[in-house]
Amino acid sequence: MKSDPKECLYCTNNETLHNLMIEIAHLSVSRVFLFKEQTYHGRCLVAYDGHVNDLFELTDEERNAFMADVVRVTRAMDKVFHPEKINYGAYSDKLSHLHFHLAPKYVDGPDYGGTFQMNPGKVYLTEKEYEQMIEAIKKEL
Repeated sequence: MKSDPKECLYCTNNETLHNLMIEIAHLSVSRVFLFKEQTYHGRCLVAYDGHVNDLFELTDEERNAFMADVVRVTRAMDKVFHPEKINYGAYSDKLSHLHFHLAPKYVDGPDYGGTFQMNPGKVYLTEKEYEQMIEAIKKEL
């Protein structure tokens, strides 16, 4: 199911988006967000700038630039949060705008060895804690 850019969470940059995540930075072809729900400490999302439905729709150059942005973010996440592993999720069944969920996983943390939950709704931080995480990530981008 392809979504309409006029109704797309990422394209409209609407209140729903800002209730779920905080924009960290704009990279070469994407935007980086920090999830407000932090069950997976340091969880971020990278959304492609243009409204495309899937990775295969990009040219080789566009794909390479997008994946370079994704890698840039995961390298920053690794330096800041030191997870055991970062899980990548590209689920867009209901919202077909190219984006990657980046969920850090820790050995003794939630769902280690399994699939991360989309929105567990368990861990929220203070504004100051979000600001500190964002500044740390920005420093490493």
